[in-house]
Amino acid sequence: MPTAAQAAAAAFLSFVSSSPHHSAPSSSVSFLAARALPASLRAAAVGSPTFASRCRGRRVAAIVAQLPTANPELASGEKKIRWSSRAVRSFAMAELEARKMRYPTTGTEGLLMGILVEGTSDAAKLLRANGITLLKVREEAANVLGKSEMFYFSPMHPPLTEAAQRALDWAVSEKLKSGEDGEVTANHLLLGIWSDKESAGHKVLASLGFDDEKANSLAKTAGEEAATSPR
Repeated sequence: MPTAAQAAAAAFLSFVSSSPHHSAPSSSVSFLAARALPASLRAAAVGSPTFASRCRGRRVAAIVAQLPTANPELASGEKKIRWSSRAVRSFAMAELEARKMRYPTTGTEGLLMGILVEGTSDAAKLLRANGITLLKVREEAANVLGKSEMFYFSPMHPPLTEAAQRALDWAVSEKLKSGEDGEVTANHLLLGIWSDKESAGHKVLASLGFDDEKANSLAKTAGEEAATSPR
């Protein structure tokens, strides 16, 4: 009988194969709805010229890594690095939070909210211990990005912004650099968000008191979450 983690992984792989992450985000945002969004969100909804070509390579990578990544080493299958179940759940919760905020994309602020909603990772515990709660992050994200209009409805799976994709890729790269076996955790994901100073997630964290000292503290235990990750 498959374990709970195996069942969750199978379900998530099924989700990935049909996810709109692999199509251009502009198709999921209508012209009329996009006009109702703040300028920062309209910009996030428009993909870069290389978005489609990059996405084609992510389908294989996602099967190996469980979450979308542009890392060629994972895509080739040379490195057997997996995402922890907590990180996968955080990613799924991030999409839900983006939809609750009525955003056209899942950005680093969404990933941050996803970590807090999942709630059991060391990253989430560190954030809460420092007074960074889901409610505060939601409010600050609205301050940074603006609020979407009430009649706008997000796509079922809001596609990743480039900053959010960089956070995922950063997390994988850091795990590869460590040379250690194991999983990419929600701790890596939070550090990936913090690594991009121009991202909405970094700005939200900084405004709520997160700093390099706290990030360095988390980095020391970034790989330890996997040892207690539920199976």
